[in-house]
Amino acid sequence: MAGVSGGDAGGVGGCVGHGASGGDGASGGDGASSGAGASSGTCTGGAAGAAGSGGSGGAPQCDDAYKRCQHEFKYPAGSETSVELRGSFAADGWTAGVPLAKSGSEWKASVDVPYGVDVQYKFVIDGTKWVTDPTNPTKAPDGQGGENSVLTGVKCTTFTCAPPVMGTFDWRDAVLYFVFVDRFLDGDATNNGGAIPGVDAPAAYHGGDWAGVRKKLQDGYFTDLGVNVLWLTAPMDNPNQAGWGTDGHQYSAYHGYWPQNLDKAEEHFGALADLKALVSEAHAKKIRVILDYAMNHVHSSSPVFTQHPEWFWSLDFGGKKCVCGEGCGWEGPDAKRCWFRDYLPDFDFTKPAARKFSIDNAIQWVKDTGIDGFRLDAVKHIEDAWVTELRARVKSEIETVSGEHFYMVGETFTGDRATIKYYVDPNAMLDGQFDFPLRAKAVSALLTRSAPMTDLDGFLASNEGYYGPGIMSTFIGNHDVPRSIHFAADTPVWGNEWADGKDKAWSNLPNLPSGQSAFERLANAYTLIFTLRGVPLLYYGDEIGMAGGGDPDNRRPMQWTNLSSGQSQLYAHVKKLTAIRAAHPALRRGTRSALSATTDTLAYKMQHNADAVYVLINRGDGAQQVGGVPNGAFDDLLSGAQVSGPSVSVPARSSRILVAK
Repeated sequence: MAGVSGGDAGGVGGCVGHGASGGDGASGGDGASSGAGASSGTCTGGAAGAAGSGGSGGAPQCDDAYKRCQHEFKYPAGSETSVELRGSFAADGWTAGVPLAKSGSEWKASVDVPYGVDVQYKFVIDGTKWVTDPTNPTKAPDGQGGENSVLTGVKCTTFTCAPPVMGTFDWRDAVLYFVFVDRFLDGDATNNGGAIPGVDAPAAYHGGDWAGVRKKLQDGYFTDLGVNVLWLTAPMDNPNQAGWGTDGHQYSAYHGYWPQNLDKAEEHFGALADLKALVSEAHAKKIRVILDYAMNHVHSSSPVFTQHPEWFWSLDFGGKKCVCGEGCGWEGPDAKRCWFRDYLPDFDFTKPAARKFSIDNAIQWVKDTGIDGFRLDAVKHIEDAWVTELRARVKSEIETVSGEHFYMVGETFTGDRATIKYYVDPNAMLDGQFDFPLRAKAVSALLTRSAPMTDLDGFLASNEGYYGPGIMSTFIGNHDVPRSIHFAADTPVWGNEWADGKDKAWSNLPNLPSGQSAFERLANAYTLIFTLRGVPLLYYGDEIGMAGGGDPDNRRPMQWTNLSSGQSQLYAHVKKLTAIRAAHPALRRGTRSALSATTDTLAYKMQHNADAVYVLINRGDGAQQVGGVPNGAFDDLLSGAQVSGPSVSVPARSSRILVAK
């Protein structure tokens, strides 16, 4: 969100049952989020365990079209030196083969195949000779005068749920970077505008714009970092007025969450042509772009509010002033009608005309800019019909033209997985949401060390597959929580992983930790999210462990120079992680298997077809032996060291990512 305390919405909170403040709505961020219920459409049912076998609530639920079963292909061993599987089991299965491993008298490989669908395949012997399976009599013409072997549709009770994939980009391969435009880089001083009376510097415009983002695209910053998707702050025009936050400070709309003229670009960021040029330049570098879209409300100065007051909920509700967290609640029956601040009228999307106006506007931004997706703000505060109708329009008007899947990720600031899951349905609602529960577990286990690593291991087991075919976004920090580095300090600045940091938002601001330890702990947290399925998010500046308290201090201008040694070390680690993730499909699409866990250590295996990667994390302040690794020799992709199982020494506050030699 973005406005609870004066930032985005002006002063809201939204963490169910965890004492969080919500994000921007409460502290100046974007707003809050709410909503729950039974899931529907593509992904149905309750909680899910890893790969459909365990966890809290049973197997993941998804339509047959998204189910994948693991099948072991075998070829009798002879004098050949290599055997590779090619086939229709994957979109690139005929071109990107899966190598089989020799085991006794057979070559073997376990491969995910579509549920109930016949798979045609062949083996490639010694890299040149294509042959059918000598143990399988079922054949079909291969269209070239020969035959393919046919695996008759496999139906399994233990399965994974794969997301829908179309076009040239698989969103499971995404690495997301949140560019908070106003605080990133000033590339054009002519659009900075004047000061807004009453607004102190931390909550004022700082000059960042689309020209600055383009400059960093041209300089190769994102490419060098290994990022392939940019999330940009909301682009619509905002009023040049101050607004009170719940913290007693006045804010400007630098964050973009107070839409005024929904069909115009924010002049502090540039013209629409500048945004279009940014998207085009990103595409030329094979980088996708998603825009933040704030649909819950507009600013009271917006023409649409003046012209169509009937499209908005009344601020007066039964004699009370229905502001979220004040006269009305952030949760419960009031959540979809409450105003984030008394200057942010809340759309009544039970009105079809209001929904159509808003969705028309969202679709027009896609058509005008060529973007690849939306980050949708405060999803639980709007009617479900807005989301389902947007998805239907995207499928019919955008994807039919682009041939590419349009990714939509939502923000529901809560620790309740069922509430988050409700909106995850790539066919009818959202592709995924930001995984706030995972972030909380990672912070408590790896940064504050307030919970043992065994807790994190158990949570991961229940989280795998929980969201069915959804592509969730994993993260450690964002614009609604204090900067992550302070949770990782030797003595954490905040011990509660849900802390909003408002006690250090305007005064007593936290400084960058000295030494290496905090940066090493944050590096471990990044090792976790970059070696799990999902879309890992980097909040601008977190790649160098920038300092910052609560909103607005967590939105300091990007630090481009004078990095400390700890910051440089963290940046190098993140670059290694993005490269390792890109090289290993197991980390982007694989199934996780737990290997071992203690108070201070965690080990797991990620496997996709023949690609197997072993992840070992030690949060302790001394070296630890981490067990559960197979016998044999391994290369550590992080350090370059060579190690051997079944027990591997992992240095203090560090990780190893291992592949067999």
